[in-house]
Formats: sequence, structure tokens, C-alpha cells
Amino acid sequence: MTKLEFGKYYHIYNRGVNKCNLFYINDNYRYFLRQYEKYIDPVADTFAWALMKNHFHLLVRIKEESEINIAHLPVPVHAKQTDQPVSLKQPHLYFSDLFNAYSQAINKQENRTGSLFQRPFSRVHVDNAAYFKNLVIYIHTNPVHHGFVDDYRDYPWTSYGSVLSLQPTRLRREKVIGWFNGKGDFIQDHLKTPAVDIPGKYIIDEF
Repeated sequence: MTKLEFGKYYHIYNRGVNKCNLFYINDNYRYFLRQYEKYIDPVADTFAWALMKNHFHLLVRIKEESEINIAHLPVPVHAKQTDQPVSLKQPHLYFSDLFNAYSQAINKQENRTGSLFQRPFSRVHVDNAAYFKNLVIYIHTNPVHHGFVDDYRDYPWTSYGSVLSLQPTRLRREKVIGWFNGKGDFIQDHLKTPAVDIPGKYIIDEF
């Protein structure tokens, strides 16, 4: 399993255990994004994301240790109980905290027990700059690939709209637009999805 390292880019994806659903109602997607903001935003920059009924995709850069503000890190339960100072953990543990927090809420909602997410979560080090742009397109169009919608622009739970929006966002919008040399090319390149070439190691189709 690839180790998450500070300062590096990763395609992170996961699905429900035994292919079960992760999201049941619209509020589940919103709750996941709020928990993502709490657990992941302090330690990673996000460039693209897509949440689908039974899986998700992310393109992130784990921040350098020097970029992480300890004061913004989520406080672990044990630290709250013992007044221990918050310290920086290994990056993968923040994703585990996110999945655990979200799983608890869904288990309560659905009256279920046990794991919700497949373990360990999948991560691929993105080590070739040429594939950043194509990975963004792959992630944004994934709902079409898996038959959730006919047009990726109609699907509400990806970062596609956030890139084009003028509203404030924590998404690294300007960096993404820079990879496409502007919003015009960003839009046009997404329309060329059949021509997107993604090396096998960056994708997963078994959902």
C-alpha cells in the first residue's frame, strides 16, 4: 500500500464495504463534505473530487509539514478528554478519522453496524505532471462512466461546478484552471472525454 507523504500528490478513492452504499440522501453528501473540511482541509489541498452513491474519488496534495497549522487540526477525542496538546499525525490517519466519523453517522442513520468503507482506502501517488489534467477530467466525468447521469454537468456532487463558480471555495481552483490554461479550455477539454488517456494505475473501474 502506497504511503501518504507530505508534499506529494495522490489520487485517493474508496468504496463501500461489499460495494454497499455510502450516500443515501442529499444530506449525506453535505455531511461528508463538512467532515472533509474538518479533517482533511487542514492537512491537504484538494484539486478535484466526486462523490457517488457507493464510491468517491479525490485528487489531493498532502501539505508540507511546514504548511500545516497545528491550531487548525481537528482535536482527537482522547486529547479532549485528557487536555493533551494536539500534534501532527501521519497523513493517512486524518483520512481514517474522516471515514470513521462519517461511518458513525451513517450507521446511526441506517441502523447498521460495522465498517462502512473498504479498508484500506486506495491511494496512488500522482508522479507525472502530464496526467493532472486528465485525472481532473476523469474524476469529474466518473458519474457518467458509472451511469449515474448522462451528462456530468448535471451531477451536483463533483468539484466541476466549483471550478467554474465565482463563489468562495477551498478547492484549489486557480491551480486547476492553470492546468487547463483557462476556464474556456477547462470546459472544452471536459467535452472531449472519449479522448482522455489515463494510465491504468491511476484508475479503478470495479464499482
